[in-house]
Amino acid sequence: MQEAQARDQAEPATFSTLVLMLGTAALVHLGASPDPGQEEPRHDLGEAQRLIDWLGILRDKTEGRLTPEERMLLEQLLFDLRMRYLAAEQKA
Repeated sequence: MQEAQARDQAEPATFSTLVLMLGTAALVHLGASPDPGQEEPRHDLGEAQRLIDWLGILRDKTEGRLTPEERMLLEQLLFDLRMRYLAAEQKA
């Protein structure tokens, strides 16, 4: 019963939520955001690249079907993640 109530109160699943979830995971793998339960930042450029690629696929497959806000969120997030990835790759 409590589990069903928690689901009802949770934020609805939206395209923007999905994009932000993937972006947050990429930031964790780039070491730019803390990994819950870990003391040290995680650095896994391969996994970060995979998540960035997935976001690029989402952008390509949804072209022309997003609201202006969704498109802007996805474009800005992809740009930011790609710049962070390049910086992390140069450090490595």
